[in-house]
Order: sequence, then structure tokens, then C-alpha cells
Amino acid sequence: MDVLEAIYGRRSVRHYADEPVAQENVLEIIRAGSWAPSGLNNQPWRFVVVRDGENRKALAGLTKYRHIIEGAPVSIAVFCDRSVMYNDTKDHQAMGACLQNMLLAAHALGLGAVWLGEILKSAGQVRELLDLPQGLELMAVIAVGHPAEDLRKGERREIGELILKEV
Repeated sequence: MDVLEAIYGRRSVRHYADEPVAQENVLEIIRAGSWAPSGLNNQPWRFVVVRDGENRKALAGLTKYRHIIEGAPVSIAVFCDRSVMYNDTKDHQAMGACLQNMLLAAHALGLGAVWLGEILKSAGQVRELLDLPQGLELMAVIAVGHPAEDLRKGERREIGELILKEV
């Protein structure tokens, strides 16, 4: 898939078919995330793959978007390892690039995914549920599955509205 085609064609998918996601696809999504740029190549990302029904249900209970996690055959909790960070802004920007790479990879593999951020309000509880140390900061949970419906067409503002000026 061409990179621009992937960028313009990707959509947030919140409803999934009752079909498992192959382990090699999950690993490919994580690999794509790990290839995001990071300052000093510190690669601060860490991942927890949540497939088990009971763990998915418990994770889903920590967000108002529980139906998305419950309906997805796999979710990936994405953390920033504070022990390797050197600059909050740069490292958090790197995490955003990691998450975007993961979403694009899912799309390129014919899967659907959505970046869940509302769950950050329960970051401590997510860390507890997954039995992780304090130094790991939850960045998002990505729900992944085979789309249950056709992707809707996206809309964006005209580029002229977004460019403040050219100097």
C-alpha cells in the first residue's frame, strides 16, 4: 500500500467482525510502532497485548468506550517508559508517531483500529490491572480487529484554512 494512500484512507474503526487477529499481524503492528522516530533513538515505547477475554473485559471496564474494547479481538496498551525519557515533549511526540505508525500498519494489513485516549483517566488502574511498574506511563489503548462495516469517507478542512501564512 502506498504511504499516501494509507494516510488518506485510514479511518478509526470502532466495530469489529467476530474474527480473530493473527499473531503475526499484531506483531507487525507493534513492529511498525517501534520504527517511529524518537529523540536520541531512545525508543521509549512499551506494549502489552490484551487478548484474553477476562482481561479485555476488565480493561474495558476502565473506559466509557468499553464496547469498543469488548468488541475488539485484541487491544494493545501502549506505554512510555519514563526511565529512558530525556525530554517530556519530544518523547511524547515520539509516542504519537508510534501510535500513528501502528494505526497505519493495521490499515495496511486490512484491519481496523482506533486510538483510545479517554482511558488515560484510568491510567493507574490500567497499570495495576496489567501488573506493571509506576515508571510506565499509559499513552493509549489501540483496539484492533477486522472491520465489521465498510469504512466511511473522511473529511478534512481545506489546506488553505490550516496554513496561517507563508513567510
